[in-house]
Amino acid sequence: MRILVKGAGVAGLTVAWQLYRHGFDVTIRERAEKAGAGASGFAGGMLAPWCERESAEEPVLTLGRLAADWWEAAVPGHVHRRGTLVVAGGRDAGELDRFAGRTSGWEWLDDAGISALEPDLAGRFRKALFFRQEAHLDPRKALSALTAGLEEGRMRFLFGQVGEPNEDRYDRVIDCTGASRIGHMPELRGVRGEMFYLETGEIKLSRPVRLLHPRHPIYIVPREKNRFMVGATMIESEDAGPITARSLMELLNAAYALHPAFGEARLAETGAGVRPAFPDNLPRVTEDGNTIHVNGLYRHGFLLAPAMAGEVARRLVAQQQQPERRAS
Repeated sequence: MRILVKGAGVAGLTVAWQLYRHGFDVTIRERAEKAGAGASGFAGGMLAPWCERESAEEPVLTLGRLAADWWEAAVPGHVHRRGTLVVAGGRDAGELDRFAGRTSGWEWLDDAGISALEPDLAGRFRKALFFRQEAHLDPRKALSALTAGLEEGRMRFLFGQVGEPNEDRYDRVIDCTGASRIGHMPELRGVRGEMFYLETGEIKLSRPVRLLHPRHPIYIVPREKNRFMVGATMIESEDAGPITARSLMELLNAAYALHPAFGEARLAETGAGVRPAFPDNLPRVTEDGNTIHVNGLYRHGFLLAPAMAGEVARRLVAQQQQPERRAS
């Protein structure tokens, strides 16, 4: 069965990888000149289903808890299983109790426990929640590795492709074009997310740290070469323009509250992306004629894309076996 996957973001690449593993002949078509050029490239890369349960429905936990294993199998060495640390300032300490009440899989840490995990945060917070089972990855490196693996498997990439493809050449089309489907798919909307990278050698973190705040919660994810990804806003908007001054100031202030060393860090990069979402903020796999749509990953792209890819593969494998059953 010949398959065309439209879109080389996290949804398209995970679908392509899953279909490749099932022996399908896959072509990946992308308008940009490289994979992960859209919202996927601005993601935090946190594989944190227990933390996300604080504001998400139960399927985010049940579908996302195997994501770290999936990514480790697909791109070995890119998954860091160091858990997630959740902290709050003195006046916002009640936010930790609220967060704990809406989640599971955590353990309480006191100042000594925090210091043991993250020495550079010693003395800054009296207590924290530690989600030991969670993991993270660098989205750009992971997508690059996934692309390389597909190319080694002789899957075809068509980058820089504008206009509509000749879909008659393929048995099925998998549309993973994300926010470009807003206005074409019922109920699909855009949620703007803004982020930036800070660069400093004055502080080291080993795992994602979430700072709770009633108005401006943030997460900070360590990357290589003394870089930290700081994000992310959630704004009901389809504007994909540069980060706003307000968001930049709010996120910078929150990073400074986590540790004053971030006040002297270099602002290495800023970015914004539009994340497609349905009203329940859960992704969907839907069919329209010869096309299967995978969309609505919202803020859970790297966490839930493997589960969506598995659903697509199950459907196509079942459909491929139907003619064989009839023939027998």
